Parts: sequence; structure tokens; C-alpha cells
Amino acid sequence: MSFHVGVASLVFLTTMLVIFWRPRGLNEAWPASIGAAVILLLGIVSSADILDILNKIGGASITIMATIVMAVILESFGFFNWAAARLANLAKGSGHRLYWYIQLLCFLMTLLFNNDGSILITTPILILLLKNLRLKPRQQIPYLLSGALIATASSAPIGVSNIVNLIALEIVHMTLWMHTAMMFVPATLGLLFMSYLMYIVVRKNLPKTLPNSPIDIEETFFTENFHPLKTKIPIETKRKRTRFMLKLLLFVFIMRCLLFVASYINVPIEIVAVLGSVVLLIWRWYHLRTNPVDILKKTPWHILIFAFSMYVIIYGLNNVGLTALLVQWFEPIVNQGLFQASFIMGGLVSVLSNLFNNHPALMIGTLTLTEMGLDSITLKTIYLANIIGSDMGSLLLPIGTLASLIWMHILRKSKIEITWKDYLSVTLIVIPITTIVTLTLLFFWVQMVFK
Repeated sequence: MSFHVGVASLVFLTTMLVIFWRPRGLNEAWPASIGAAVILLLGIVSSADILDILNKIGGASITIMATIVMAVILESFGFFNWAAARLANLAKGSGHRLYWYIQLLCFLMTLLFNNDGSILITTPILILLLKNLRLKPRQQIPYLLSGALIATASSAPIGVSNIVNLIALEIVHMTLWMHTAMMFVPATLGLLFMSYLMYIVVRKNLPKTLPNSPIDIEETFFTENFHPLKTKIPIETKRKRTRFMLKLLLFVFIMRCLLFVASYINVPIEIVAVLGSVVLLIWRWYHLRTNPVDILKKTPWHILIFAFSMYVIIYGLNNVGLTALLVQWFEPIVNQGLFQASFIMGGLVSVLSNLFNNHPALMIGTLTLTEMGLDSITLKTIYLANIIGSDMGSLLLPIGTLASLIWMHILRKSKIEITWKDYLSVTLIVIPITTIVTLTLLFFWVQMVFK
């Protein structure tokens, strides 16, 4: 047994080290899948465990990938350029006003899609906008950094905005609508606090006035990519384009609402998510006459492999006694009261997320909770405290979430450098305080409404 403990621990640590290092831009799915293969070959995780893992992550993975497909489809319609142009217009030449509109965009994109999809949408939009405004690299950093932080943290209010949140919901047997009822208010208030605190920290680096854009990025995109005789997309006027984009966003919003309806009436939410992406694909084919194969190629399917492989590795750690050890350490603290338990477990997941990424951290934290024999409300509240640690507390370091790793990869491809010093100058102040405030809000909200 000691051999298996050593091997499982070594596999986990090596996998995380390679994921953070990413030699030659190596996709994070490779080290995760190799680590999972070693765990499986040594028999630390059984075939029965594999079936249990597939049952737990299957629906969540399908739901997340379906929403990412929707995000990729929006890009093909010219949404990125349209949104960048709208942001520039709404800012009306004010760098400070632009900050708040970017915050709103990133929050809404995460609610409509998920944190990974939001990063894939908002980061290219911001890069496109900021470069078109000819802002200096130092002036771009506060917008890119604050936008990424709020996009990632915004997965906390609703469980469907993060693949690891959805997987954890299955483990604690919590419905999507129950998660939202308990979490939306405190988490959203926490995000508002976070946005304002970030604004205080970065406002000295925000330009007071924005330079005029040398080109119309919306007009250029539609002129170059769509021709009136070949597509039915209304490209003639900006008003028609805006109407078209709003219709797309309304459809996505309706599908998002239907996920909660499905959860309430016990219909698998992945069915609704897949139907939504299929309808959007058909809509795209009707307007663009474009084969959907290109969308399938652009979709980051490796996220599925990453999620499955990480869960195999964590299951291996669970099987060799890690969660039993954590239960032994933390159960006496949890039994002291809900307030202490929420802060201790939320803090634990925050620390583990920053050390090892929030995927394994939340899985470990959630598995530990399920073995403590807690009553329903206590279990769900502490689980939500874990979510706050996983989605907000994890942002202290840029390696804490998969969305952050994707964000850094996009920046590198675009030749934009944001150093750890740049990152930590904001997060060391904002993230610990925001996490504490949100955990406090969660405790009092549950006490007021659900006790």
C-alpha cells in the first residue's frame, strides 16, 4: 500500500509540474492523460472506478463542451469584432468607463457560456480592441488582467459555468437550481466587491482618455468575410448587425435558462445543452452555408481528456487514503460550527488550487466532505465554500485554474507579456480580501434564507 501511496503522489506532483511548465507549449491534456495511464496500469483505480468516474463527469463534460461549441460558433458570425466595436463606442473615449464595460462583458459571457468559453471569447475581443486603440502595452495590462480575473471568478454564481463545479455537483447530489438559489446572491455581491477593489488597485494605470481608433474593426471584418450575394447575414448596416447579434445572444440566454428548468424537472441538462449547440450549428449553416466541420476542429476537445484524466489521478489519491487523512484532520474543525467550517474548507481549497490547480483541489475537497457524514444543508454550504475557494481563491496565482492557463496561452500566442509581478500586484490585494468577503456573505445568506 505504501508503494501505491508513493506512486500516486509522485504521479500527481509530476503531472501538475508539467502542466504548469508546459514545455514547448505542450497541451495540458498530455501530462494528465499519461499520469492517468500510469495510475490505471498499476491498478490503483479499478474498472468499477472508471465507470463511476464516467458517470460523474460524463454529463458535466458534454454540457461544458456544448456551450464552448456555441462560443466558437459566435466567433464565426463575427461576434468578436462586433463586441469589440460596441465596447469602444460605449466607452465614449473614457478609459475608466471602458474598464467597467469590460467587467460587465466578462461577467455576462461567463454566465452565458462558462469560464473557459468566456476566456476564449473575451480575451481575443479585448486584444483586438486594445490593439486597435493603439494603447501601450502597460496600458493594456489592467484591462486584460481584470477582465480575465472577473471572467474566471464569475463561474461561482451558477454551477453550470465551470466543468469542475458541475462534476462536484454530481458528487454531493446537488441540483443546478439549488446551487444557484444558495450561491447566486452572495457570489454576485462578492464579484461586485471584487470589481470595485480591482478598480481601486488598477485605476492609476488606466488611461483617462482613449485615442481614436484608426480603423472600424467591425466594418472591416464584415466587409472582408461576408459578401451580400453569398450569405444571408445582414451586413448592410451596423443596426442590422446589432439586431442579428442580439438575437444570437437571446437564443443562448434562453438555452441557459432551459438548463435550470431541466435541472428542476430532473431532465439531464446535457440534453438541453447539446440541442442548443445543434440548433446554433444549423442556424450558422443556413446563414453562412458553411460546413460545421470547421467548428468541430476549433473546439478544444482536449478539455474532456484533461478532466477525465485528472479525475482518474484524484480517484487514485482517494483510493490510497488521501481523503481519509484529510477527513481525520479536518472533521473536528468542521464539527465546531458552520462558520468555521466554511472558512477552513474554503481556505483549504484556495491553497490547494493555487498549488495544484482548482480541478484536483475541488475534487479532493468535495470527496473529503462526502465522507464526513454531514447533514444536507451543512454539506451543501461547505461545498459552496469550496466553490468560492476553487473559483475565486484560486486566482491568487496565474496557475490556479484551467481558464487562467488558457488565458496565458492566448496571450503568449498574441505576443503579449504579462509577468508574474504584474499579476501578483493585483491579486495579492484583491483575491484574499474578496474570498473572505464572499465566504462571509455566503454564511449569512444561508443563515437568513435556508436555516
